[in-house]
Amino acid sequence: MGEHIPVLLHETIKFLNPGPGKKYIDATLGMAGHTKELLKAGASVLGIDVDSSVVSTFNILNSKFKVASGNYAEIQRIAEANDFGQVDGVLFDLGLGSHQLDESGRGFSFQNEGPLDMRYDQRQEKTAREILNLYPEKDLIRIFYEFGEEKRFGKRIAKAITRKRKEGSIETTGELFELVKHALPGKLRFRAGDTARKIFQALRIEVNDELKNLEKGLQQAVDLLKKGGGRLVVISFHSLEDRIVKRFFAVQSRDCVCPPSFPVCVCSAKATLRVLTKKPVTASPDEIQTNSRAHSAKLRAAERI
Repeated sequence: MGEHIPVLLHETIKFLNPGPGKKYIDATLGMAGHTKELLKAGASVLGIDVDSSVVSTFNILNSKFKVASGNYAEIQRIAEANDFGQVDGVLFDLGLGSHQLDESGRGFSFQNEGPLDMRYDQRQEKTAREILNLYPEKDLIRIFYEFGEEKRFGKRIAKAITRKRKEGSIETTGELFELVKHALPGKLRFRAGDTARKIFQALRIEVNDELKNLEKGLQQAVDLLKKGGGRLVVISFHSLEDRIVKRFFAVQSRDCVCPPSFPVCVCSAKATLRVLTKKPVTASPDEIQTNSRAHSAKLRAAERI
């Protein structure tokens, strides 16, 4: 495995603006690329990761660094249990880490032969294998449409999966890739990787309930930020995540969330965030050249009012 390169590192640190005496939560610790920069600036950091195998590898010798295993859908509980109740910033670096893609036993990538697992948290029961072998065809179609945005061939692939199940269970990433490939029209099979990427993404989101967990985590993160300056930074890697973040920031930055048809405000909502990024920040051509993962990254930032 090559050296881990954190995405949009310079931009993330600029928005979080760390310094001595400040406290931050890295809600998706991963290989701690962003966290190491926060610590270098003299800040204290609580790193959270749902993947317990990631958490167990950390031995950063710094009294200002704490690490916790858990899902960012429970960020408030985890933060308060670790005395990070009011913080100067929270970071969500969403999506798969390169370390997870490289582990064939996790089943995240169709490029590595392995079991159809796809769980971030190995303690949970539901796996991609269970979804593929037990979900009704209509639910597979819904997952591929909604979470993979595969509207062109999602139905064909779901039908191919349910046909295959009559012969025997689907067990490996390689088997699933072959099913996806042969469900496509012959002239498009040379681009099967593009479709497979969407199908694998859809299954991973369903296994880990990623989008609902993101919505829960964002709301709790706002409550953890210090009023009058706490920063929330989110890096997303596909349009579904970015849409949730964009919508969340839009709602939280408005004083009224009543439908436009209402003649007067009845919600008495008050804005909690000031959006710092009118458009999402994307990686420079130089960064994309050195780190291909940065190609689809979008960063949005907001400040607690």
